[in-house]
Amino acid sequence: MNMTQLAIGLLAALAVGGAAYALIYPYLSGEIRGEKRQRALVTSDRQMLAGRDPAASALARREKVTNSLKEIEAQQNKASKISLERRMLQAGLDWDKKKFTIFSLILAAVLGALLYFVSDNPFVGGAGAFIGGMGLPRWILNFLRKRRMAKFINELPNAMDVIVRGLRSGLPLGDCIRMIASEAAEPVRSEFRQIVETQAMGVSIGDAVAKLYERVPVQEANFFGIVIAVQQKSGGNLSEVLGNLSRVIRDRKKMRGKVSAMSMEAKVSGLIIGSLPIFVGFSVYATTPDYISLLWTTIHGRIFLAIAAAMMATGIFVMKKMISFDI
Repeated sequence: MNMTQLAIGLLAALAVGGAAYALIYPYLSGEIRGEKRQRALVTSDRQMLAGRDPAASALARREKVTNSLKEIEAQQNKASKISLERRMLQAGLDWDKKKFTIFSLILAAVLGALLYFVSDNPFVGGAGAFIGGMGLPRWILNFLRKRRMAKFINELPNAMDVIVRGLRSGLPLGDCIRMIASEAAEPVRSEFRQIVETQAMGVSIGDAVAKLYERVPVQEANFFGIVIAVQQKSGGNLSEVLGNLSRVIRDRKKMRGKVSAMSMEAKVSGLIIGSLPIFVGFSVYATTPDYISLLWTTIHGRIFLAIAAAMMATGIFVMKKMISFDI
């Protein structure tokens, strides 16, 4: 009976947390504000078209740009839903799913055995095995993936500068890319080598560069692919455009550093607020364990503990969204 009531309390807490997430997330992510701005823009364009005929060409151009942005967004959403093999490639690992599974099982066995040896509790050992097999390997994979993408973003402006200098000295674009594929730092060197190998198979240079965003899903790679594709189709001064793009990427990096420095105080405050209940709980358990043990020895305490955990998770998520900025 007690386990049934505990399960009902946990399900109720999860339901409340899910409902709060579904209601709050659109306001935090800006989806509702973006939809309102888009509707207002479409309404104003229609009114302008009804009042003045010369505005039809401007409206057509704006609709064309909107469609292009929608295609880019669809491409980004497709790139965000990637498989485990693609994540390992983006992290710079030449593993397959079998090797990753073996690594996860070994890590689960080691962590589970270690926690069981320390606590002499099979439940703690099982929790350690679950974390070591399901959570920790994917966290390590995401950490390696983000670190590799950060290195790519830092090195990409230097590669663009090499292309700009090569184009201004009279070299073709293909030779400049091959120069980067042989002399640049990792991971830009390996990614541009993929472009050279793809182009050697008969693919156009615009399509080969466009595949760069699939391997490195960052905005800077997307910008670079769009610039090359537009230049291949419509022409133009590629060296000047790439020089401007290099400056934009460096300015984005500086802005990202400024935002990180300005939001560091809020992040530390959120970390303190989120860890304070856990610290107080351990402190009370260390001084008066009989007093706080009512939270997990009684059914009412378990229900309140589950509700508190759901509220804490919701609060931490809200604070994280408030101090997260997209540059």
